[in-house]
Amino acid sequence: MPMTQGVEFGPKAVEKWFKKLPHAKQKVTKFHFYFHDIVSGKNPSAVPIIQSTSPIFFGYVAMIDDPLTVGLEPDSTIVGRAQGIYGGADQNEVALLMTLNFVFTTGKYNGSTLSVLGRNPALHKYREMPIVGGSGVFRLAKGIATAKTSWLNSTGAVVEYNVIVQHYDI
Repeated sequence: MPMTQGVEFGPKAVEKWFKKLPHAKQKVTKFHFYFHDIVSGKNPSAVPIIQSTSPIFFGYVAMIDDPLTVGLEPDSTIVGRAQGIYGGADQNEVALLMTLNFVFTTGKYNGSTLSVLGRNPALHKYREMPIVGGSGVFRLAKGIATAKTSWLNSTGAVVEYNVIVQHYDI
């Protein structure tokens, strides 16, 4: 059976994991990283699916595969990817519906994911989005991702994320 950081995958492995759940301790894990959303240039990490004529991007939809890095700089060490979709979902302000996974690609969480589903009022200083689940080490995870834009221009944005997540230590 395939494994990621000691977590087995497959139907029988998940069933075995659930049997251990009543005796499992809950654990809190914190992450800090930068989300690099590049919308133009020769190698964009966000590609439009639906364009919008709205000045606040209502109706715009993009597919993303954004690098998550340790530092603000684009050449900083990559710790994972943000993969999913975001779209303009508000007719009164720039606010996105974020549906994505933080996919960890290094360290002890390599191969595990956290799932984000929530509203991102992109021009607010701080935004909170719920962590609604995960995979691998983060099965049944729940938590909060707090976002703060570090920079934004016509080529993209870099967003600082602080994530706190509760999960089981099995």
